[in-house]
Amino acid sequence: MALHSRRWLVLAIVSMALLLIVVDMTVLYTALPTLTHDLAASSSMKLWIVNAYALVVAGLLLSTGALGDRLGYRRMFMLGLVVFGAASLAAAYAPNAGLLIAARAVLGVGAAIMMPATLAIIRMSFPDQRERSVAIGIWASVASGGAALGPVVGGVLLEYFWWGSVFLVNVPIVALALVLTIWLIPADRIKKGASLPGWDYTSSLQAMVAMVSLVLAIKELAKPAPSLAFAVLMGVLSAVVLGVFIRRQLRRPQPLVELRLFRIPTFSGGVIAAVVAAVALVGVELVFSQRLQLVVGLSPLQAGLAILPIPVAAFVAGPIAGWALSRIGTHRLILGGLVVTALALCALAMSLNTDAHGLQKIAVLAVLGLGVGATITAASNAVMNSAPPEHAGMAASIEEVSYEFGGVLGVALLGSVLSWRYTSSLVLPPSLQAAAGASDGIDAALLAAETLPPQAAAQLLGLAHGAFDQAFMAVMATAVVLVLASALAVVLLRSWSQRKPAGVHGSSAVASEGH
Repeated sequence: MALHSRRWLVLAIVSMALLLIVVDMTVLYTALPTLTHDLAASSSMKLWIVNAYALVVAGLLLSTGALGDRLGYRRMFMLGLVVFGAASLAAAYAPNAGLLIAARAVLGVGAAIMMPATLAIIRMSFPDQRERSVAIGIWASVASGGAALGPVVGGVLLEYFWWGSVFLVNVPIVALALVLTIWLIPADRIKKGASLPGWDYTSSLQAMVAMVSLVLAIKELAKPAPSLAFAVLMGVLSAVVLGVFIRRQLRRPQPLVELRLFRIPTFSGGVIAAVVAAVALVGVELVFSQRLQLVVGLSPLQAGLAILPIPVAAFVAGPIAGWALSRIGTHRLILGGLVVTALALCALAMSLNTDAHGLQKIAVLAVLGLGVGATITAASNAVMNSAPPEHAGMAASIEEVSYEFGGVLGVALLGSVLSWRYTSSLVLPPSLQAAAGASDGIDAALLAAETLPPQAAAQLLGLAHGAFDQAFMAVMATAVVLVLASALAVVLLRSWSQRKPAGVHGSSAVASEGH
């Protein structure tokens, strides 16, 4: 049976796999305190346990997306499932933090192999553009809602099982997806005699080095006593390697990234929106979940449930936005999603002192989920529908790199703003100088309070909570500025494209994009 004749079943299969990929980005947010305690992980190891997965995914997606165009999307999807399942099993039973970091990196390899195939298979399965917009909307709702759902999943599993269960739960789902793929998704038609290039290790390594260096530079600047020399070195290294990467892509006959795609304003605007939406979703959710546990005092399960309105709203927003695309246009939907996201972030900051379970906060979180879900849906459609069909896998990988790197950047940038502002806001009186280590972070303040007399402990906790709330406000302000700046960039790109003569954008698909 033709692939498009069972298209909605195929969509369910790839969405199942995508849900695993994006949940693993954030599932450790609620599991991290327990995991850190059981494995005696240092603060540096905690960073890499969280970021190793997303950095590997973002670094390899460009290669795997290009390979999918040449080796076949079904083949790549199945290989990714196998690697992902094996790495999940290894992570679940990792005896120490080092092996868990290694397993998380291999998880990233599996996710990077199958993730571009999910979006490319959807494009192949839905030849009708209106149906494809709805399907991509569902895909985007899974991407945004799944990432927001991660802390909820982690909290529920930790309520009843040990920390390894957050990885072990992947294995039966991977097995089911693999069986359904073999049964329902036909093999791709690959031209006989076509040359199949090997993996471009050099370009993949360059992309990963550029991203890791940038993250390290941001993290260093957020330390209480940063090394400016190291931060500048990492920043310069990131810029230089990125320049070398771009030069290599321009010279290669079959580049990992066809840079001419970025001349299409719709494509570039979609990429910008995807990055910033992911920064807002992942970074804000990390900071908010920490506040719920470390300041408000909720359990992992309670914190996960408190965040639940975000994924629920994002899941709802995706299909609705996909349906609305043909009626209101991609450009308007991207702008509307970004504006709604910015307003929700402002409202979340203003509701700081309200009850975590209050109706006001539930409504604000739901609006945030709607804004992010609509933005990611519109951005995904903009990227996929403005790229030529022969670059479907490459366009999918670029869109997903935008989302994954946005998540990494959200953790690094907003987490660093949180750390910097907390440290600068916490002023300890002479009576608490023995707890000087509390300035490193609120986790350290909680540990220090356990060693102090009750009155001194209460004083320290009050100061730490106040400093964290100031840091939380700084994070919200940073996120709002980023979202509004991206909205302005989308407007400027649109204005530029309308002033250019017809045909200069490099893709006829632009003409068909909704206005």
